[in-house]
Amino acid sequence: MIRLEGIGKIYHLGSIEVPALVEVSLAVQPGEFVAIMGPSGSGKSTMLNVLGCLDRPSAGTYLLDDIDVSHMNDDQLAGVRNKKIGFVFQSFNLLPRMTALMNVELPLIYGAAKNRKERAEKAIEAVSIGKRSHHKPSEMSGGEQQRVAIARALVNDPPLILADEPTGNLDTVTSHSIMEFLQELNRNGRTIVIVTHEEDIASYTKRTIYLRDGCIIQEKLR
Repeated sequence: MIRLEGIGKIYHLGSIEVPALVEVSLAVQPGEFVAIMGPSGSGKSTMLNVLGCLDRPSAGTYLLDDIDVSHMNDDQLAGVRNKKIGFVFQSFNLLPRMTALMNVELPLIYGAAKNRKERAEKAIEAVSIGKRSHHKPSEMSGGEQQRVAIARALVNDPPLILADEPTGNLDTVTSHSIMEFLQELNRNGRTIVIVTHEEDIASYTKRTIYLRDGCIIQEKLR
């Protein structure tokens, strides 16, 4: 599903070069559930951005589902993101004036998909909040909003889900509920990669990758 070979990422601050990733090589097989951990500034968010085709690497090769996406242009990357990747964010990133159902429908609108409402309703039901589908984010709890965000990530049926601190804004009980739901998605065959700074959240995954100073320093299997 994912193969990184010698990935580097350098940001330029004026005349200063700041390396965010250094010679990172990694493989994630279809159906894996992987956590990326590391201290602030370790490169974990940069890695997730590269994995999600939100940022291009400065060096190396990234194969996603056997397709080299390393040097694609913006339009090509947008197409890959729409078809192959579902995103879940810490802050939910829901549009406040839209209902849950409308938020879930957005990726289908961008992709000019057919049967949008029916597919959005199915995704909403899959995350067990169908009764809240016509509520706006401000009328929902944090856990409900995150389930809407997961439904939005699933609505195009992508093979890969990327989650950036998916429990960061949630209480402990709700956090574990969300992780159990992600586990269930993984058991049903979905490949999932999350970034987290919490070991108890990473413990729900099958493998943890530890970053420091842009390098992979350790891996742990469960």
